[in-house]
Amino acid sequence: MNPPAGVSRRPAGLRAHPGFMRFLIARFIVSMAAQMQTVAVGWQVYEITRDPLDLGLIGLSQFLPFVLLVLPAGQVADRYNRARIIGLCYSLGLVCAALLLALTLSGSTRTWPVFAVMVLFGTARAFSMPSGQALLPNLVPPELFSRAVAVNSSTWQISTVAGPALGGLIYLLGPQAVYGSVAVLTVAGVLLLRGVRAPAPVAQQEPDNWHTLLEGLRFVFRQRLVLAAISLDLFAVLFGGATALLPAYASDVLAVGPDGLGWLRAAPGIGAALVALTLAWRPITRRVGPAMLAGVALFGLGTVVFGLSESMWLSLLALTVLGGADMVSVYIRHVLVQLETPDSIRGRVSAVSAVFIGASNELGEFESGVTAAWWGLKPAVVVGGCVSVAIAGLWLRWFPQLRRMDRFPKPRLDIPAEHRR
Repeated sequence: MNPPAGVSRRPAGLRAHPGFMRFLIARFIVSMAAQMQTVAVGWQVYEITRDPLDLGLIGLSQFLPFVLLVLPAGQVADRYNRARIIGLCYSLGLVCAALLLALTLSGSTRTWPVFAVMVLFGTARAFSMPSGQALLPNLVPPELFSRAVAVNSSTWQISTVAGPALGGLIYLLGPQAVYGSVAVLTVAGVLLLRGVRAPAPVAQQEPDNWHTLLEGLRFVFRQRLVLAAISLDLFAVLFGGATALLPAYASDVLAVGPDGLGWLRAAPGIGAALVALTLAWRPITRRVGPAMLAGVALFGLGTVVFGLSESMWLSLLALTVLGGADMVSVYIRHVLVQLETPDSIRGRVSAVSAVFIGASNELGEFESGVTAAWWGLKPAVVVGGCVSVAIAGLWLRWFPQLRRMDRFPKPRLDIPAEHRR
């Protein structure tokens, strides 16, 4: 498949935009640190309680503040400097790493302070996610946007490979070593982001009230393709979220230590990074809708294989496949949402998308923890994977416009002054 007209085959065009490059590197560093922290928190909590439900509570403690705050955060992203908002959120993440380090050094064996720190971390994510998604189209010209999405996604996925693997290895020195490393990396990300210069959001004449707050939600429900894409991701990953149970799988099923857990955490990122790098060079331009549905179905099948596996190598392969399949749907959803959304409400629409993503990840982790406590590890994962496959079939029937979508819609991007010809 050939790239869209006007898009160069060489990624050098993106390197000519320093704001994008600084944002890309800062996001990579901070995302890698967050993945390291996730491995350390999950292993540390499970080591204390040996209860898979607590792994679900880690996700729930991040999801609750996220879902409560992300819609107001979208409105903030449409009113204020998006790069500055992200920098403040990264600084709050630094505070979280410092608190986890302090709790570990104090010798505390209580889990509720850890959950409290995760609530704070979820708050930071609530504000950073819509601002980050809305900022990206402001950093590159429209003809480079699809490639920027793929490159941005690939670097994030690489961070999900490097972060868990590095976190698992460093954890051998103790959780305090991980949290200290996270703090150092986060400081570097904050400093890099300070150099990002992006156009300020267009001054809004609308008042701050419930009507304007919910404009993004109304927009999503008016755009059936957008609704189909983000709801498909929501329900598929909500029920197929096996990654929350990886500490229990590593310990009780595969009998590996924290370094093995790091590789299990990294495997979905390896698959996703490989697919994202491929998309950066050869973007999807035809049969976009069927590709997204197929990606979700393959994600579910990979989850089923992982749930049944008792082999480390087969488990790594299944996680790699499901990560690559998920990347296809993530890429299509992100490009579709941003191309369809005017810049004046991009923060609020990105917030709605973030609610769906947050629900599928953090709430999915809680759902996995609950079902594992009820049914056991293997049945919870296998049933979840089967449900994900069934959801792809239902969306195939309920959203025929997604099934029939051949190409991405024409861009509705607002072009910043420096990108106008």
